[in-house]
Formats: sequence, structure tokens, C-alpha cells
Amino acid sequence: MALFRTFSSRLNSSSQGCIATIVRAYSDHTDLKDVLANKVPYEQERVKKFRKEYGNVKIGETTVDMAYGGMRSMKALVTETSVLDPEEGIRFRGLSIPECQRMLPKAKGGEEPLPEGLFWLLITGDVPNETQVKSLSKEWASRADLPSHVVTMLNNFPANLHPMSQFSAAITALNSESKFAKAYSEGLHKSKYWEALCI
Repeated sequence: MALFRTFSSRLNSSSQGCIATIVRAYSDHTDLKDVLANKVPYEQERVKKFRKEYGNVKIGETTVDMAYGGMRSMKALVTETSVLDPEEGIRFRGLSIPECQRMLPKAKGGEEPLPEGLFWLLITGDVPNETQVKSLSKEWASRADLPSHVVTMLNNFPANLHPMSQFSAAITALNSESKFAKAYSEGLHKSKYWEALCI
């Protein structure tokens, strides 16, 4: 793990200039897709350079290239959204839970961050402002209607079925409406996956 952190920190330090410029240029945009459209190409290039330089470096019994290629029979995962450290606890995009509680927007009169703020942080790597969180909240509300087959399924569950079981069943049933699943089945290129998730 220490070896991977070393490589990750090298990668991050080499690209901070261009990433910081992007963050400044798009820090006030409220449309998540616009923000990502400007960040994703830089992130793709950063990963490409990292893989080119370190693609054959061993991470235990796996390589960086294998980790980016998929998790088949591997005990590794490349993720930048969160880290669970036995000493420091969990960090979201480098921020501790107390830092998130302090920095992320809260509802008026609330004491805890709004879920939209944490989502924005995880997806973009940026701490959102209040306007961005409100915009994302409106976007989610506009997509809140459930298809009738999901409502029927939920209504037919026994009353004693655990809420998380109901939730996970409903989420998987929503695949019928997934624009990503449709685009994926039509051969969407891997570099464009993010676009189908933001439709």
C-alpha cells in the first residue's frame, strides 16, 4: 500500500498545476456535466501518463495496468474517491470526516453536510459551493419519479422486508430505465462512460 501511495502522490503532484487551473476556471459552474466535461480529459491524460510510466510496476502480485483494466481475480482497486486508513480513518478525496463536516454546504439550520455536497466532492474532487449543491439537488428532484413497475414491486414486498433489501432491489430494477446500460449495450467507448452517467 505504501508503494502505491508513493506512486499516486507522484502522479498527483505532477498534475496539480493543470488541475488547479481547471478547478479555478470551473469552480462556479453549477452543471455537473459541464464541470466533468472540463475535468475528465485532463484526468484521462493524467491516468494515461501514470500508466505509461508505472504500468509494469508490481503492486504485490498485480500491476497498475491490471488494476486499471479490471478486477478479475485481483486483490487491488484503483480509486481516488476515498481511502480507509487504519490510523487516520476514512478520507473522502483527501478530506477527513470532520473536514467534510466543516467544509461542505449544509441545509439552512442544519449541522451536517448535505448528501449532494458529498456526492459532488466524490465525483469532481472539488468542495462544492452552496449554488452547486442546490443545482444538483434540483437535478435529482427532476429525476425522482419512479417507473410504475418499481413502485408495484416495492408495494408488493412484505412489510417485514428490511429497508436496505427493498432499496437494493429497487435500484437494480431501475436498470430498465438506465441510459448508461442502453449506451453500453450499443458499444459506448470506455472513455465516454462518464457522459452516459450524466444524461
